Amino acid sequence: MRPVDLNAFIEGLARQAGEAILPFFRTTLSVQDKGRAKGAVFDPVTEADRAAETVIRRRIIEAFPMHGILGEEFDDERLDAEHVWVIDPIDGTRAFLCGLPVWGTLIGLMRNNRPVLGVMHQPYTGEMFIGDGGSARINGPRGLRELRVRDCEALADATLMTTDPRLFKGPERSAYDAIESAVRLTRYGTDCYAYAMLAAGQVDLVIETGLKPYDIVALIPIIEGAGGVVTTWDGSPAKDGGRILAAGSAALHAAAMEHLSKV
Repeated sequence: MRPVDLNAFIEGLARQAGEAILPFFRTTLSVQDKGRAKGAVFDPVTEADRAAETVIRRRIIEAFPMHGILGEEFDDERLDAEHVWVIDPIDGTRAFLCGLPVWGTLIGLMRNNRPVLGVMHQPYTGEMFIGDGGSARINGPRGLRELRVRDCEALADATLMTTDPRLFKGPERSAYDAIESAVRLTRYGTDCYAYAMLAAGQVDLVIETGLKPYDIVALIPIIEGAGGVVTTWDGSPAKDGGRILAAGSAALHAAAMEHLSKV
């Protein structure tokens, strides 16, 4: 397929997932805690998560039966395929449960184990963020426009975001705290929306730990397409998740890495 067809296809997937999700938003939902059996922190999954991933998987299988699928809610399929779709139907389920619009549907495409296309869709606000590693754009209430990171090189001038600092443990927390104490502004609790805001030039740093591939693969082509940098804390590719650092500039990434690479 031509790249334009893949772009149209992934946007269509995201919109159909949004149609499945929105009837559940700001309603009384049945919630399962996936973390309870593991003795871990509250890890919710809802009817909306499963409904959206079901829609996405069905469309992918119909269009590309030989492609692989890695998703959060159901079993993996054909992960050795040349093309593998990576899905998080609702990234930010805790925000979704609280009625906050800082969640999104993440759909990424890997080719030969490299992220080549990604979308983050926030259907309630009507925003679609999409990137292919070389460029990125947003289509939303203000129309279609290019995404570009902000020119920020010093921690003292930076805005930092993380989902929850309590997720950092031991030396991780110390390294994170050193960066938070050095930046101009810090905000919490926005999951994938933080990375979208970095690509849009509203945020300069995102630091997280414990991510899965479906939490980050779709966001990599968006961040890199907008001119940003995203790696693990040791500078490795971010596609497998784990400890993640995203920055709007190479200089800012290097400044944060001075603290994080020691952990």
